[in-house]
Formats: sequence, structure tokens, C-alpha cells
Amino acid sequence: MTQAAPETPTREAWRMFRRNIPALMGLVILTGIVAAVLWGALVYQGDPFEIVWAPHEPPGVTPEFPLGTDYLGRNIVAGLLAGGGPTLAVGAVAALITMGIGIALGALAGYFGGWVDTLLMRVTEFFQVLPALLFAMVLVTLFSPSLWTIALAIGVVSWPQTARLTRAEFLRIKELEYVTAARAIGAQDGRIMWRVILPNAAPPLIVSATLTVGVAILFEAGLSFLGLGDPNVMSWGLMIGANREYILDAWWPVTFPGLAIFLTVLSVSLVGDGLNDAFNPKLRSR
Repeated sequence: MTQAAPETPTREAWRMFRRNIPALMGLVILTGIVAAVLWGALVYQGDPFEIVWAPHEPPGVTPEFPLGTDYLGRNIVAGLLAGGGPTLAVGAVAALITMGIGIALGALAGYFGGWVDTLLMRVTEFFQVLPALLFAMVLVTLFSPSLWTIALAIGVVSWPQTARLTRAEFLRIKELEYVTAARAIGAQDGRIMWRVILPNAAPPLIVSATLTVGVAILFEAGLSFLGLGDPNVMSWGLMIGANREYILDAWWPVTFPGLAIFLTVLSVSLVGDGLNDAFNPKLRSR
């Protein structure tokens, strides 16, 4: 009788993730949102800024506009479908920038230590004490508002936490036996950092990346709400900001994009918590 092959860490983590009902619900919600946005980008070819009906048409009154219209008479469904892509894109790109800066600086500080660690941590503390939203507003104002400048601004103000997490993981892992063995056989510092330590520090960084996406989406919504987004690109934050003055007269132009942001951030957070539980060796042992 043959013995079953030992379970790999990846399969074990997936098994733990599947047992986490809230995480699975978050994954289903997030997949549905992404699918709806992609479907809207492929199928819907209309202009979300086009005035198509009377202003403030309530939801469910006109079949062609099931979620109603905004203060100018623009289709809210069209705005949600067209605005989801830029919103999710800004969140993903900002998360990549955040992780790139944070991992690079945290890895250098944690691996080399000494004056490198001291210098990079002082820089990290400087950025950490700055008001993140205010700093992002300044950066967006200095440059022309666009999706790329917004993503860059969010990434620049959000990396300190990732840098501290990466530094802590590198400080812990670089003292382990397999890293010492890699040094003993003559491996260069760059290879040890990126090929030996970083893959073993990846699980908490993956969790941090998922949570960073949700934070970036909220940042983008806040900047667009304050009028600092790209006025030529539809986004959920822009829809809320444009209709906020009329919320007492019509609740639906603000509620539906706000609900879309809420569900997206909630689903990303649930997936991040599920990944944290799946990759946590203490929870797996239980």
C-alpha cells in the first residue's frame, strides 16, 4: 500500500483558505466585482459622461436605467461599470508601487543592518509621521491629476508599513541556518536577499499586499471625492464627489458607488485575512 504524498505548504495553505468561509465569501464577491467590471468594459461601449435621461431619475422607474440617473441625467449603471476599471487599476498599481518601495528599503535595512538600517529607518519614520492623505493631496496637486499620478501619490505615502514588515522578516530569517549555509558556499548578498530570504518572507508580504489594495482604493475614492481625481476619467470616487451636494434630494447616485467601494474593500480585506490565516504556521498547526 503506497503512502500518500506529503502535502506541500501551498496546498496546505489552500486547504486552510477553503475552510475559511468569510474568506471564500470575500473571494466570490471580489471575483464578481472584477467580472462585472471586465464585462462592462468589453460589452458596454457608451460614454459614461453622456446625458441620457432626466436628472435624478429614481431606481426602478425606467427599465433602461435600473439604478436611476445622477444630477445631470447620466446613467448610474454605466458609471459603475466604466468607473470600476480605473478604481481597481489605481488600487492595484498603487499597491505594486507600495510593495516595491517598501520591500526594497525594508530588505536593505533588515539584511545589512548598521548604518544602512539606521538611515533607512529614519527615512521611513519621516514618511510615517506625515499625514498620508494630506501628503497625497499635495503630490497630486503639484502634478496634473491623472490615474498614474494618483497611483504614484498613494504608493509614495503608503510604503512605510510594508518596509517595517519586510525589515522585521529579514532580521528574523537572515539568522536561520539555511541562510548561513548559503553564505558558507559563497552566495552573493544579492542572491541571498532576493533568492533565499525574500521567498521565505513572502507569505506576510502577500497578505500586506492584499490589504494595501483596499487602502489604495479608499485613498483614490477620497482624492476623487475632494475633486483631485482626473475629471475626464469616470471612477466611483468621482461619482460620489460629483453628487454629494444633492444627497438630500437623491440618495442613489451616492449610495450605489459607495456600496461598490464598500463591497470591494470588504472583499479584499476578507481575502487578506484568509491568506493571513492560511499562511500562519501557528494556525495551520492547530
